[in-house]
Amino acid sequence: MTIHLETQSDLEEAVHALVKRDPRLKPVLDIAGMPALRRREPGFTGLAHIVCGQQLSTASASAIWGRLSTAFNPFDHDAVRRARTDRLGRLGLSAAKIKTLKHLAREITAERLNLDVLAEEDADAAHHTLIALPGIGPWTADVYLLFCLGHGDAWPAGDLAVQEGIKIGLGLQARPTEKQMAPLAEPWRPLRGAAAHLWWSYYRAVKKREGVLSA
Repeated sequence: MTIHLETQSDLEEAVHALVKRDPRLKPVLDIAGMPALRRREPGFTGLAHIVCGQQLSTASASAIWGRLSTAFNPFDHDAVRRARTDRLGRLGLSAAKIKTLKHLAREITAERLNLDVLAEEDADAAHHTLIALPGIGPWTADVYLLFCLGHGDAWPAGDLAVQEGIKIGLGLQARPTEKQMAPLAEPWRPLRGAAAHLWWSYYRAVKKREGVLSA
């Protein structure tokens, strides 16, 4: 059964279960403190929001999303499917992102893609379903599974902050590669998503101590 992180209480319960299962995480939690649950809107809107922010600064992504979501009422896959490409471009979307959103909209309309069912699938299978879609890379897939669907076992193996946190927290000689992250996370199944939240908080806490990040 897939575990979902729908509330802060869900996340806290999952983190305590992880620490009980893997004592190495106790000092990690002591430094990180209990992480806060991060959630975004699910469905096409949530995935489109993430796609719009790919490889952009937070300010630029926010501005484009603001124009896009305001231009369509409601903003949904059907609106994007019917929208003229040049109109989407004037709102700030690149040709590549327009192509990605148009493809997603067509797949959902044709019922070849159901984003909601991914919440119930095995995390690795759901990840591969998403990255098989044009323009959806591992980062986008993992962010969607974790923050839009609250998938309790989604694992962002390519995230540099999680990798660096694990290197420091587990005393590794080098930051683990994306490939090495999979076996490292095996002890945390089916709560790898909660582990990711913990490692993000740990990384930030460590960097704050070092004066790298501001409060």
